[in-house]
Amino acid sequence: MDTGTPRSDTADLRARWHATVSAAGAPADRDPEPYADRLLAAWAEPQRRYHTTAHLADVLARIDVLAPHAADPAAVRLAAWFHDAVYRPDRSENEERSAALAERALPELGIDPARTAEVARLVRLTVTHDPAPGDTDGEALCDADLAVLAGAPDAYAAYAAAVRAEYGFVPDDAFRTGRAAVLRQLLDLPRLYRTPYGAEHWEGPARANLAAELADLTDRGI
Repeated sequence: MDTGTPRSDTADLRARWHATVSAAGAPADRDPEPYADRLLAAWAEPQRRYHTTAHLADVLARIDVLAPHAADPAAVRLAAWFHDAVYRPDRSENEERSAALAERALPELGIDPARTAEVARLVRLTVTHDPAPGDTDGEALCDADLAVLAGAPDAYAAYAAAVRAEYGFVPDDAFRTGRAAVLRQLLDLPRLYRTPYGAEHWEGPARANLAAELADLTDRGI
């Protein structure tokens, strides 16, 4: 059934998955395709409106830009695949469950323990998007995940609408109050982006978008 949610080209995503698994050191005798099937099915679940395969594709494209900043780009890309693999908008343990999924799946693919642990750490970092100074892998993943905030105004409006649709079970007043709190928390951060590229290209547009959305909510009594 067509839900109206935009989906990216899964053929391209499958090719990316195969390339990433290979770059991460998976042995040639391990078949990555069943894992692609499961992950893509998870990213296409019907409750998703923003956290879809389109978001996955966008994060991976942003990582392509930020990869020179990362110490282990293969781990960062694997973390992108898993970071919202488990997603229920009414649950708070999505990141932990997604990290646990990576910890189960990657050893089965033959990914070594150190890289598996790094992927799981990065997935858990998306709870706060607050990497420690010098954590270049964490900076690359978190900046890529938050790059949507710096989109053109129409793209940002589409993102905000998709987030609202995911939380369709929340009454309007409660959603506006909660969303405004999130926006204020983001605007209060000294830096939204930690990579040099993100700081130069995304910080200004993202703050303008966040401030505009908050002003709109404030005009409606928040």
